[in-house]
Amino acid sequence: MSQLHAIAAQFAAGFASSGQAATAPVVTVEPLGNGNINTTYLVTISPSPASVSAKAAEPGQSGQRFVLQRINTDIFRQPELVVQNMTVLSEHLERHTGDLPRRWETPRILPTNSGDSFVVDESGGYWRAITFIENAQVFDTVKSPDHAREVGYGLAMFHTLLSTLPADSLADTLQGFHITPGYLAEYEQTLKSLPSSSRQPDIQHCLNFIEQRKAWAHVLENAKAAGELQLRPIHGDPKVNNIMLGPNGQAVSLIDLDTVKPGLVHYDIGDCLRSGCNPLGEETQNWRSVEFDTQLAKAMLEGYLTLASDFLTKQDYHYLYDAIRLIAFELGLRFFSDYLAGSVYFNVKHPEHNLDRALVQFQLTASIEKQETELKALIESLNPSSDQTP
Repeated sequence: MSQLHAIAAQFAAGFASSGQAATAPVVTVEPLGNGNINTTYLVTISPSPASVSAKAAEPGQSGQRFVLQRINTDIFRQPELVVQNMTVLSEHLERHTGDLPRRWETPRILPTNSGDSFVVDESGGYWRAITFIENAQVFDTVKSPDHAREVGYGLAMFHTLLSTLPADSLADTLQGFHITPGYLAEYEQTLKSLPSSSRQPDIQHCLNFIEQRKAWAHVLENAKAAGELQLRPIHGDPKVNNIMLGPNGQAVSLIDLDTVKPGLVHYDIGDCLRSGCNPLGEETQNWRSVEFDTQLAKAMLEGYLTLASDFLTKQDYHYLYDAIRLIAFELGLRFFSDYLAGSVYFNVKHPEHNLDRALVQFQLTASIEKQETELKALIESLNPSSDQTP
């Protein structure tokens, strides 16, 4: 823990509200969240004398807090680009969030005491500090249609604020991320080493499920190649538990910004609905009972399109259903491929964990497919240009 305190202390002065070197030590460094990629801590430092004298102490505000993270360089091979993207994002949003009708905050990079953006420890680990969003919380599953609507609104707020940021101003920190045909190629390569004797019923179910959808899996990339869909800045991982709600239940922030990159907003929309419209959650053991909840989808899309209709095109609407269906399938494909490879990417709690996760996502995909007519009608009803041919 002494090493953690020493690393945290290198950001303490940059965080101190007085702008001067912090005179009080780091008080605590505690684990934060349950992310699968980075190692994350919540740091509390004592307030500087200047900040204490500047305002009366408030209940529960005896210290100041920020987030300290060790970037997983096995996943992010160029961690400096992750920090660079977040800096570009912070600077852009700082210029565009002044006149919003309601609270919205984006985590921003904090400088080190010497003005750098990150710290490299003795073992070569990259550490960065970001602001902590106070008076807000996240949930692993959607609690109600109102919650779903706010999740959609939060994603739309993020996309809207970034809609004027050129996509090429962001680095691609994860080459191939959310490129379904690429995952399919990796899967097929892994499949060659699978002994036929190991194909138990659940594995065979996954094999058949993928085989039946291989040709369709190129749908969004084909649309991009044809010029029907365009690259924009995207979050990359807008799961429900990355959208923070304030005390009044309103979305106030979209966190976990490491995967921000140029991409198709459809990946974000599909991932958001995939994670939010499965009431049983992606870790359920009862995969056969997984269903895609169209009422939650309706509320989420309503919340999203309240803002996003200002920048979405007719072609964007045309591919929304494919996005919802594809990202559930893509994640199932990734889980299953990782299971076949020996679970080398996703953290697992037991040997069959990634297989179980894949079965959940494939069942969710099947549920989406069964409700295709209803979902397409819903999207059409929310499309302001629905009287025109896409």
